[in-house]
Amino acid sequence: MNYQTSRLAPGLYIVSTPIGTARDITLRALDTLASCDILVAEDTRSLKHLLAIHGIALGTRPVWSYHDHSDPSVRERIIGAIAAGSSVAYAAEAGTPMVSDPGFALARDAERAGQVVTAVPGASAVLTALTLSGLPTDRFLFLGFLPAKAAARRAAIAEVADIRATLVLYESPKRVQGLLGDLAQALGENREAALCRELTKRFEEVLRLPLGALIAALSGRVLKGECVVVLAPPDDRPEPAQDDLRMALMAALKSSSVRDAATEVAARFGVPRKGVYQLALDIAGQTGGDTE
Repeated sequence: MNYQTSRLAPGLYIVSTPIGTARDITLRALDTLASCDILVAEDTRSLKHLLAIHGIALGTRPVWSYHDHSDPSVRERIIGAIAAGSSVAYAAEAGTPMVSDPGFALARDAERAGQVVTAVPGASAVLTALTLSGLPTDRFLFLGFLPAKAAARRAAIAEVADIRATLVLYESPKRVQGLLGDLAQALGENREAALCRELTKRFEEVLRLPLGALIAALSGRVLKGECVVVLAPPDDRPEPAQDDLRMALMAALKSSSVRDAATEVAARFGVPRKGVYQLALDIAGQTGGDTE
């Protein structure tokens, strides 16, 4: 056995669990799970399986369910147990609770009630993907899951297109190719990126390519496993002059639609597509060209 049991002080212990490989758990996390009075989990089956893998006996200790759709009365019950002198360990299904997982409202309400809240840190898909991406890690912005609907997703991308930081996003395997397409349109096909899939698991895969090449590499593939997309900050090269953009668009519009010309020129200059598309519309309107 790799854990120790000892009486824990009353409080809420936020426990990080493995994102894949079961041995990616800290000794302190095992000690906490073995010693707390009450276990709370996003998925009780996953937590019980983790306990069994590491030989931690549940005994008569209760395991309560708490997730995004839990009634507020569940939080009140948990906080009431802490106030009565119990130590409570809360674990998300995988990774660090409150990083695109439930737990924020529980921790917030426990702190407001004057109870001790502490973290037992460990695995996180965000930091794992950053480590493997080969992209700058000194300044990054975690965006979680963007909206599922295309229009809302594109609006969210436009808001962060020019931020001078590495961007980290979560996405499901069914929607990741659509996300990459929207990113390429907004940020340019030359923006460096990494797709990290099945992290710490048997079929872990990391593809480090510019967005355009990444889309091509995934064409026709059916992906499995949760995905993390990491995007490099915008290039530090100076913004292209409007005259240069205009000349490039006028040349592209001779043989392409406004949509295709904007995509081509935005990728070539490494700038967000939205402004280039508007300029292309203006040029097409002035010259009487096709604005479709």
